[in-house]
Amino acid sequence: MNLLGRGLLALVAVVLLIIATCTFVVDQREHALVLAFGKPKDAIAEPGLHFKLPPPFNNVEYFDKRILPLEADPSEVLAKDQRRLVVDAFARWKITDPLKFYQTVRTESLARQRLDTILTSSIKEVVGDVVFDEVLKKRAELMERITKDVDAGAKEFGVEIVDVRIRSADLPPQNLEATYQRMQTEREREAADFRARGEEAKQIKQAEADRRAVELTSEARRKSEIIQGEADAVAAKTFADAFGKDPEFYNFYRSLIAYETALDGNNSSIVMSPNSDFFEYLRDENGASSKK
Repeated sequence: MNLLGRGLLALVAVVLLIIATCTFVVDQREHALVLAFGKPKDAIAEPGLHFKLPPPFNNVEYFDKRILPLEADPSEVLAKDQRRLVVDAFARWKITDPLKFYQTVRTESLARQRLDTILTSSIKEVVGDVVFDEVLKKRAELMERITKDVDAGAKEFGVEIVDVRIRSADLPPQNLEATYQRMQTEREREAADFRARGEEAKQIKQAEADRRAVELTSEARRKSEIIQGEADAVAAKTFADAFGKDPEFYNFYRSLIAYETALDGNNSSIVMSPNSDFFEYLRDENGASSKK
């Protein structure tokens, strides 16, 4: 290869070197920050090919544009009703201002440390402002409050908090047994109260039913006695009328009833004079008692 060819190759190599050192590509998933002698100069968010001065005049730092996770360590929180809770939460965040991010925290690891501190502090403040039951009932509202609180503190790092989620808010293991025992005692007390009220209602209903039964029985007995009395009066009147019309037949009928009563069952022996009036209708035509 002659001198001219070597010169052209050297020129091409220099051009390629200049292009390689003076251009950079920004991915759509990244922020780029151009540094001039180590100091921030220009933040680039648009993806594509961009130009800069070669090192050491300019350097480029890249920061992730995507949503990033933040796993907070479970923290113990004292609720407003003095109950201790272990709150497990996580957050999602993203870098929105690479220049401010570089000036304040510079790296994702340091940013996570700072955000974890803010998140833990916010959880203790927000959850500590409500009682235990509200932590369970108003979890969505509490997470929204924590998100806004942490986002306000994260803006100084050029970071936006997308959301905060509470995975769980449980009592410490040493308190669970006492809580379960207290809940059981409370449920047993409520059950005993329900049973007592049920027994009271039963007694009231039973008393009303007994009173009603007595009233109905008394009324039925009264009506029965009235009907019985009316029937006895009719019977007496009937006998009286019969006696007035045919006294002999009335005496005969009464004697038959007396015989039936006296000779009923095993009571068939009577010690009495044969000439007694009781046997008047048992004598034959000659005056002698009938032998039957």
